Amino acid sequence: MEDQSARSVAAAYETIEKLDGDIQAFVPEPGRRERLEAAARSIAERWPDPAPRPPLYGIPVGIKDIVRVDGLPTRAGSAVPPDALAGPQAPLVDRLLRAGAIVAGKTATAEFAVFAPGPTRNPRNLAHTPGGSSSGSAAAVAAGMVPLAIGTQTIGSVIRPAAYCGVVGFKPTYGRIPTAGVIANAPALDTIGLFANDVAAAETAAGILCDEWRSVPVARPVLGIPVGPYLERASETALSTFGKNVTALGESGYTIREVSVLAEFDDVAATLVTINRYELAQTHAGWFAQYGDRYRTETAAIIRAGQQIDRIEYEDALRRRTEFRQWLLAAMASIDLWIAPAATGPAPRGLDSTGDPTMSIPWNLAGLPCLAVPAGAADNGLPLGLQCVAAPGADEQLLQGGVRLAEITAQ
Repeated sequence: MEDQSARSVAAAYETIEKLDGDIQAFVPEPGRRERLEAAARSIAERWPDPAPRPPLYGIPVGIKDIVRVDGLPTRAGSAVPPDALAGPQAPLVDRLLRAGAIVAGKTATAEFAVFAPGPTRNPRNLAHTPGGSSSGSAAAVAAGMVPLAIGTQTIGSVIRPAAYCGVVGFKPTYGRIPTAGVIANAPALDTIGLFANDVAAAETAAGILCDEWRSVPVARPVLGIPVGPYLERASETALSTFGKNVTALGESGYTIREVSVLAEFDDVAATLVTINRYELAQTHAGWFAQYGDRYRTETAAIIRAGQQIDRIEYEDALRRRTEFRQWLLAAMASIDLWIAPAATGPAPRGLDSTGDPTMSIPWNLAGLPCLAVPAGAADNGLPLGLQCVAAPGADEQLLQGGVRLAEITAQ
């Protein structure tokens, strides 16, 4: 009888071959089929007895192409030579492999996980962006090529593409998954995240990837709506659907409280931009000096802007971030989870932009864990998402509680 791993990789390969010419979620890879078949044989030999097989046995996983994987070049969506970007395999990949997963391939990314879009199209409508910068990972899951994919988020690069593509996206507490072996964007903000078809699958993967994952009892969370300038930045379409989600949650027995918050949203956004640009310029100092002519216009412009930020301004932004995080946590005194639209609206038409990351800005600046679940659709049929945000370290509660929230918003 054919092993489960062989069936899984065969299905993934066939789906990639069938769909990816149009979607372009994966980085092209000569010999993909042979590599996958060899990986399937290897894990079947390692775990011949089904009983002790690990939780991700035979599961094909897409890996964003800023994460180093042994045997696969890392290009980061750029024209910089892969040898210049090479390094040891990321520990998060080691964790996936120990859990029985098989790397289906590298997924497309915006150049260096910044703003210059990759080639990926939204599987829900090929004329629309899948979001960024984890575009390929979100699209690969949405198209059914793989059931699990790894992304990263510096501003909104997991939550937004999850919403645009209609899948589950999870970004844990900052630092909960090691970022070693991942090409940095802004180390003070970069967070590993993942995409899955449902919250239960995301929880399984999170338990493997996150440090010190634990089982905790979870009561029904009290939900908070962050009313004020932040929420007002969502489109009428997003707010209308969000209102319906809130009504459905209230009718299902959840306590929901409105909390006036984020009145100084512009200052919050400016703090994140300062940290992001300064650190991006530092990360790329060597590569940009040598290969600057190979960078795309959008990325080069942001690096140059970061070079103009001095150390004093950067350190002041770090101080403001600490103060903001403390203030935001104090505002959560009467609630367990924030809820808000996962994006300002559905995926925009065209591939020149990856969309607006606004709805992720405060939560990622503060390093809070976030979950995006499908939550209805716009009039044009494109998905919308609900974003749920917990306190730092409450990742387990967020995902366990998110199972029920996803069931309600999907109705």
